[in-house]
Amino acid sequence: MRLEGKTAVITGAASGIGRAMARKFAAEGANIVVVDMDEGRLGKVVAELECEMICGDITDEAVIAKMFDREKVDILCNNAGILDALTPLHLADDALYERVMHVNVAGPFRAMRAVLPKMVEAGSGTILNTCSAAALTGGRAGAVYTASKHALLGFTRSTAWFYGGQGVRCNAIAPGAIETKMHFRQQPNMEGFAAYQKHFSTMPRQGKAGEVAALAAFLVSDDASYVNGEIISVDGGWNSF
Repeated sequence: MRLEGKTAVITGAASGIGRAMARKFAAEGANIVVVDMDEGRLGKVVAELECEMICGDITDEAVIAKMFDREKVDILCNNAGILDALTPLHLADDALYERVMHVNVAGPFRAMRAVLPKMVEAGSGTILNTCSAAALTGGRAGAVYTASKHALLGFTRSTAWFYGGQGVRCNAIAPGAIETKMHFRQQPNMEGFAAYQKHFSTMPRQGKAGEVAALAAFLVSDDASYVNGEIISVDGGWNSF
């Protein structure tokens, strides 16, 4: 088992990709700490995997403190994120901007800032950020979500460059259209949806959360010891179009 004896903190773990990561990492031998705001769904993950649970807002400093209040953290997966309903920039209000940036950028920023001293002291550790196909292009989501994932990619590359020599790796994954409930929790902006709809024919089949988790397990394992500062697409070739 590739993650035997390692401790992994996974945000956004109540459903979708985060839950799939928790299952895969546990199967690979890791000790799992799952974090999410959805207490009901998170409780089901805990019942299934018999792991530790932290329920709360990932941007809350008290929640961050709980996440890393342990002897060691070998793996941090910043997976929690929210969409922006395909909203074009001229229709994005301040509330949407602040909400998406709060979760998608401020959350991972604060988590990485908190865990890095612990990893540097240990001389080892790996951080995996869930970006998106939207981190690589301008036409895969609304304006604010796209900007947030570009920002997260920037944090990924800066962290890899600055801390790689101290034993800490930081990579990102860029899922495409993955079959999760995340996409069905909000009505799309009609103007944005109309603009994107004509490109839907370029999309391959929807991916499975487990397919993303399989790549994640490799990237956080010692098998990927020489992979640092990379963003790897898991999109069925969507970005080839």
